[in-house]
Amino acid sequence: MNEIQNKFSLPNRYKGSEKSVWVEYIQLALEHKPLNLGQGFPDFAAPKYVTSALADVANGENVLLQQYTRGYGHPRLINALSKLYSKLIGREINPQTEILVTSGAYEALFSTIVGHVDDGDEVIIIEPFFDCYEPMVRTAGGIPKFIPLRPTKTDGVISSADWALDKSELEALFNNKTKMIIVNTPHNPLGKVFTQSELEMIADLCKKWNVLCVSDEVYEWMVYKPNTHIRIATLPGMWERTITIGSAGKTFSVTGWKTGWAYGPANLMGNLQMVHQNCVYTCCTPIQEAVARGFELELSRLGQDECYFMSLPRELEAKRDFMGKFLSDVGMHPVIPEGGYFMIADWSPLASKVQLETETDKYRDYRFTKWMTKKIGLQGIPPSAFYNVSHKPLAENYVRYCFIKEDSNLQKAAAILQKWKSQG
Repeated sequence: MNEIQNKFSLPNRYKGSEKSVWVEYIQLALEHKPLNLGQGFPDFAAPKYVTSALADVANGENVLLQQYTRGYGHPRLINALSKLYSKLIGREINPQTEILVTSGAYEALFSTIVGHVDDGDEVIIIEPFFDCYEPMVRTAGGIPKFIPLRPTKTDGVISSADWALDKSELEALFNNKTKMIIVNTPHNPLGKVFTQSELEMIADLCKKWNVLCVSDEVYEWMVYKPNTHIRIATLPGMWERTITIGSAGKTFSVTGWKTGWAYGPANLMGNLQMVHQNCVYTCCTPIQEAVARGFELELSRLGQDECYFMSLPRELEAKRDFMGKFLSDVGMHPVIPEGGYFMIADWSPLASKVQLETETDKYRDYRFTKWMTKKIGLQGIPPSAFYNVSHKPLAENYVRYCFIKEDSNLQKAAAILQKWKSQG
């Protein structure tokens, strides 16, 4: 038996990546059935025209829409994406060579990182980061180099804009071994929307050191006024060194459809296509067709009030403000996000009300969120999951909650916290 275990143990390239906060906390939610504000998905209906499009495809007369489609992206979808992003980027994007449709933005990230990172290449990752970045880099043989966003103020109302990179610290990470930097804007979990000057600082370093920028922009439409989402690929000299990641799940509130894309110059996209064709090869035809029809409708009303890309952030802004208020009311210190649909909050003022010693995890935020799930009935996510080991202590006093939920569930969360606060 030992011989079998030794021979078929996990390959070295995956060792250290076994633990997943999502696997652990989804199981925790199944066992304890809390009100779940942890995982980031809507609990309300997606736009009717999007789900109706999928039903029409499934029941339609075109039998070929139930079969394999083009490996690098369904023709109707890549054409819709080309029309949209050509407008937004300000240059013509070739749908055949400069767009790849993937099995969610997750696979777009995987194909980008594995397709471009070689043994010994250094990859700069901004913390907190979506937790797949680090294992993907390590699997590709790369060496992650981490830099945290740090709060620049601790009093009064704190915004995600108050978390910033240290310019000198960032400059010191770039060198001849640097292959890539991963930028996430709007940011998960902070909700930070990087400003023009912040992106220019990153862009200047990318150009100076000949570095590829991977811009994870899956929350691109969820930006709250007066903030503006700036695509780093539009900055001077950056199109030729940027791969941008997008998501149908985030765009149309259909996360279970697991459809994403990457776009960028053809010479960079070729590497992604090679990984994709030898891994997933092609994505779900009916879903790609339905997403394409959704984009075609939104393209006809882009920038207008009735456009879903405009109405969704309006709806979410009210939810964001309500969550910020009820977290403040119970004594937490929320960081008000400029974009996305997550909010982190400092729970440490309530530490005396939490029996952290009943949980055995190393980090306080894990103990807090598990205790809250089991004893209070409200689940959040521990943000230290989004930091490398050396920087995890930076996040121990925070919890991440998701506010893309029905108002009734947000009201239940507020009531749960108020009841807990009132208990002595």
